[in-house]
This record gives sequence, C-alpha cells and structure tokens, in this order.
Amino acid sequence: MKISPTLLRSIVIALPCAVVLLTGCANGGSFNPRPISSSRNIDGTSDLRVADSALRGGDVELASTLFEKALAANPNSPEAQLGLGDAMYLAGDLERARALYQLAALQTLVKPAAQLGLARVALRQRRLDDAAALYRGLLASQPDDPVACEGLGAVLDLQGRHADAQAIYRSALAAHPEVQGLRINLGLSFILENKPRQAANTLLDVAGLPDAPLQARQNLALAYGMLGNAEAAKKILLVDLPPSSADDNLRFYQSLRDRLAGYPSDTRRTDGKATAASVSPPAEAPK
Repeated sequence: MKISPTLLRSIVIALPCAVVLLTGCANGGSFNPRPISSSRNIDGTSDLRVADSALRGGDVELASTLFEKALAANPNSPEAQLGLGDAMYLAGDLERARALYQLAALQTLVKPAAQLGLARVALRQRRLDDAAALYRGLLASQPDDPVACEGLGAVLDLQGRHADAQAIYRSALAAHPEVQGLRINLGLSFILENKPRQAANTLLDVAGLPDAPLQARQNLALAYGMLGNAEAAKKILLVDLPPSSADDNLRFYQSLRDRLAGYPSDTRRTDGKATAASVSPPAEAPK
C-alpha cells in the first residue's frame, strides 16, 4: 500500500525545505546559475560580469537591474536572457523566467542551460510531464549530470514513482558521490515513501558535515520525528530554529505519524541501524 497522493502532497507542502527538492537544485539546494557544463560564456561587458556575480552572491535585485540593462542594450544577448531568466526564477516570476529561457533556448551557445531553466520552471509549476521531458533531454546528452538527475528524481517522487527516483539518485551518486543534493533528495524520497529509517541512515552521511545545508538537517529531523524520536529531532531543529518553531515542527511530526499509522513503514524493522530508540543526531551539529 502506497501513501495516498493527497497525503503525499500534504507532506511536501508542509516540509520547510521541500521546495529544494521541487526545484531540483544541486549543491545542497543553493541555486547555481547555469550549472550545465560549457553553457557559460560571459562576454567582456562589465554589467554582465557584475550581474553574474551578484546573482551568485544572492543579490537578486541588483542582478535583475543589471541584466535588464544588458538586455536593453543587446536584446539578442543569450547571457542577458539567461541571467535575467535566472533572476526572475529566484524572484518567483516564473512566467517571465519561462519566456526568457525560451528565448535563450533558441541560441545554441546556452541551449542546455536554458533547457535546465525551463525544466525548473515546469517543476515549480507542477507541469510534471513537461519537466520530465526536459530533464530527460538534458540527460540524453549528459548522462548522470547531477543537476538534471536531481530534477528528474524530484519529478518522479512527486508522481509517486519513488523506486524510479531512488534508482536515478543512486546512479548519479555512483558517479558524483560528492554532490550533497543527490543524497538529500534520496533521503527525502525515502521519507515520502514512508521509510524514515532508511531516510535517517541516508541523511546521517551528509547532515553532520561542517557545510551541511539546512535542508539536510531539516529532513533528518523529520525522519527522526516519523520514527518517534522527538528528542533527537528537536536537538537538530534547534540548530536552525527558535524553540517555539521547533515545537511546532514536532507537533507536525506527531500528526504525520498518526496519519501514517495505517500505511506500511520501515519503522518497526530491526536492522541494527537507525531506530526510534537508538537513532541520534550528528555528534557535532553545525553552528
């Protein structure tokens, strides 16, 4: 018996960092503009260079202003189209981002990166079939690309095809074991499949790292909460949240456990690994 689609959607919506999985971003959930290889070719224009740096530094407003200026000066600039598309994506203007990516996709120089942008927009807009086709197109030319694998896995998870998603994450991890986002998505996939023990075992590998991203800890806390280990979950939550917010999350975890009580789970298995009684958070939680 699988988790019902309605319940699965409620889990995804309630997860503080589920948007990371939904957007299929690599590098531990950070947005890395144009990560597909050989797609960037910033020309000598200072505005484009500064805009690109601003976008990578998280200053979306400045990046948008500079990319707009560059695009006004050269409406056919693929880098300006693509950069402004990335900025609009981050700003939440998905339709404008989509239009800009479509323009950029007409130019061979940045076509792979533009297709990635279109896939991310489709995923955010829940146009799952479109997103899957775009991610598969990217993977056809660059097999095991970690960014595209994260995105396609996210699509499959949202379609309830968790085994297929997990196979993609594992294959990509075999080629790119250093990519944290793949392991985080794999852990979340186990959570969505109601396998919190496997999720905890998977996420422990990344959540205790000094540079572990927020969503790794949040997802690990959720796995502990689903296992009934509120103490371990709270200890992790308090790394990033005030006590009141941590308590809110714990109440959600308990509610989720109650709702999942009638579904098959791995919480009752005894395999010598993570259990509700024995699992504990990373020894050195990032400060």
